[in-house]
Amino acid sequence: MGEVIRGILIPFLGTTLGASCVLFMKKMMNKMVQRALTGFAAGIMVSASVWSLLIPSMDYAAEMGKFAFVPAVVGFWIGILFLLAMDHIIPHLHMDTDKAEGPKSKLKKTTMLVFAVTLHNIPEGMAVGVVYAGYLAGNMQISAMGALALAIGIAIQNFPEGAIISMPLKAEGMSKGKAFLYGVLSGVVEPIGAVLTVFASGFIIPVLPYFLSFAAGAMMYVVIEELIPEMSHGDHSNIGTVMFAVGFTLMMILDVALG
Repeated sequence: MGEVIRGILIPFLGTTLGASCVLFMKKMMNKMVQRALTGFAAGIMVSASVWSLLIPSMDYAAEMGKFAFVPAVVGFWIGILFLLAMDHIIPHLHMDTDKAEGPKSKLKKTTMLVFAVTLHNIPEGMAVGVVYAGYLAGNMQISAMGALALAIGIAIQNFPEGAIISMPLKAEGMSKGKAFLYGVLSGVVEPIGAVLTVFASGFIIPVLPYFLSFAAGAMMYVVIEELIPEMSHGDHSNIGTVMFAVGFTLMMILDVALG
């Protein structure tokens, strides 16, 4: 059980380390660097969705023969629709825009920025939780190292996310300490979501392929709706594309080498 707890906390460590950048960086993060990091995070999330979630989902449903794709497709779409609903329910604000999304709110800009990051940390936490739930249940398609690969991959992409949330908060006039705290808090939902998912494993295991693909769909929604537009915005968008490929390749290597 200890390795499961460590695995669940690894992504949160990535967010915390990223948020700590605000404590020693004097200036706002360079736009090109921010674009590169966003592309890198997007590549890892897409690769994790395919290699760590969708393929295991179809492998788990192999007994369905040529219909083994059904749980992957159904769960994927439920994940997409879930994040779409959350987008409309929770007021939030994406980077590089002053136009808030979701219901009208009097919340501060900084609060809505944190909500935006927290919103797409939910599927990442669930992804780690559902993979570890499958591992604890003795699922042959999910190994301890495979689950660890996913946790490490999400931690790597959480590092730039932590920095990308804390640095703008500091630029908005928030103190370094408070900006760091907000960056850390934006990632708290991940271990909470993972733990809750593991505790619900008795319900999850019978429909594990649906939950794996649900997490994949939710993460893909975040990539397409938020990360890709951010990495492609402005001049020199090719840096985001190249870093997307780097992130995708790195996660694929992690999953195959460790899994």
